Amino acid sequence: MKTFTRTLLASLVAFGVSATAFAAKVPEGTVLAEKQEIVINNGAEPSSFDPHKTEGVPESQIAYQLFEGLVTVDSDGKDQPGVAESWQSSPDYKTWTFKLRKDAKWSNGDPVTAHDFVYSWQRLVNPKTAAPYASFLTYLQVENAQDIIDGKKQPAELGVKAVDDYTFEVKLSAPVPYAIGLTTHTSLFPVNKNVVEKFGDAWVKKENFVGNGAYKLVDHVINEKIVFERNPNYWNDKETVINKATFLAIESLNTDVARYRAGDEDMTNYGLPPEIYQKLKKEIPNEVFTVKTLSTYIYELNNKKAPFNDVRVRQALNLALDRNVITDKVLGQGQTPAYVFTPPYITEGNLIANPAYASEPMAERKVKAKKLLEEAGFSKTNPLKFTLLYNTNENHKKIALAASSLWKANTDGLVDVKLENQEWKTYLNTRREGKSEVARAGWAADYNQATTYVNYFLSNSSNNTAFYQSKAYDEAVAESYAATDAEGRAKAYAKAEAILAQDAPIVPVYFYVNTRLVKPYVKGYEGKDPQDNILLRNLYLIKQ
Repeated sequence: MKTFTRTLLASLVAFGVSATAFAAKVPEGTVLAEKQEIVINNGAEPSSFDPHKTEGVPESQIAYQLFEGLVTVDSDGKDQPGVAESWQSSPDYKTWTFKLRKDAKWSNGDPVTAHDFVYSWQRLVNPKTAAPYASFLTYLQVENAQDIIDGKKQPAELGVKAVDDYTFEVKLSAPVPYAIGLTTHTSLFPVNKNVVEKFGDAWVKKENFVGNGAYKLVDHVINEKIVFERNPNYWNDKETVINKATFLAIESLNTDVARYRAGDEDMTNYGLPPEIYQKLKKEIPNEVFTVKTLSTYIYELNNKKAPFNDVRVRQALNLALDRNVITDKVLGQGQTPAYVFTPPYITEGNLIANPAYASEPMAERKVKAKKLLEEAGFSKTNPLKFTLLYNTNENHKKIALAASSLWKANTDGLVDVKLENQEWKTYLNTRREGKSEVARAGWAADYNQATTYVNYFLSNSSNNTAFYQSKAYDEAVAESYAATDAEGRAKAYAKAEAILAQDAPIVPVYFYVNTRLVKPYVKGYEGKDPQDNILLRNLYLIKQ
């Protein structure tokens, strides 16, 4: 019966999704604004425009406009054909074949071909690229990906090939029934080989830039703005409505709201100041969007740096942090306390359970936290001292102040925290280079499936900036790929999370909601995408 079920499912996905047009869904009779230009705050200056050199949300929001992968998503976050107009899987889910649309072009007019995807995926895992997301093709189980990352094999040996100009084939070393969701990720976007090799790192400058997305890059003022205009060579440009978009790099939440209310912005970045959130909901309720997202706010402990290489210290910090104070009193926007890394409401995450201490009274947790710290050699005269790093943002500062106060109070002074903030690009580098002790971090799902979380902490993961290593954890994740059904995968994810909770390489804080302001005349954004990505090609402006 299991064999039949899997074969039947494979046949259902065999023909992918029909190549129906998608973009902005403008209801019949809608009167559009004459001027289709929008201003959106992106929250920070991106570290790069190269999809193989980035890792954060500010960068991904740029990449979604300038590039398109094999598969993309609609405004609800559901998979839709991108450069691939259809796809099929072998019955064992280990071979995936994508048929590319012949009208897909680069912004310079060149055709987008299967060879572009072969080059780009090989570039992602090439150690010379030093891609933060190199491990993504290991997550996808593409043949030889990890050996190439480790320098044991050459990029040309990656399990991808161009069967012909418009047929791209991917070979996996283990079955991945949910592989299509992974192909929407920005790290798997194609880049133009000729342009990259001609200009080197300078290919991302506006005068050299070539993408295949719905928009092209026309201006970039560092730390101020990025300007996009419609790409007439985009295969579905005829159904794109927004003609021009400006993304701002405002880090301050209060400035963001002030600019919005002054009419300088049409959409704020996600994250509204807690102190004015309720006021905004009363004054402009139709403009406040609160989206429950697949994202987790954490404090990342540097597991290779003393004293955080001591599990007692890590467990004590988890026990002593009262998440409810942060979610209810500091933020108060619908965030929920997190004691595990994976949101249990993600696909196949339903068996993940909170650790036992999550339901214990704080008084009991305080006693245990103090005991662990004392066993690790700390006292009131010799407290645990560390620097807590966060990227510049008022909410991160408020949460860090609360966390540092809670850690001190709930251990009777055995923890002493110093705060440090850095701008986005510096903060990313500090974490990646292992220079931080404890750092604020967040993980937004790359696709709606629990592996986007559990893969993060694999010993060989390029995303693992906590530098956590556990053979037992790695083996639990491996069990998910060996599982033959959703229940088996869910059990493996729950097992991995239980190990993670016991080892405590991080302090989960809360599961996000994204709060933002959107003008009433901006349509196509409904806050239904659990990843809350903004794709300009889905938006349009109505006449006021």
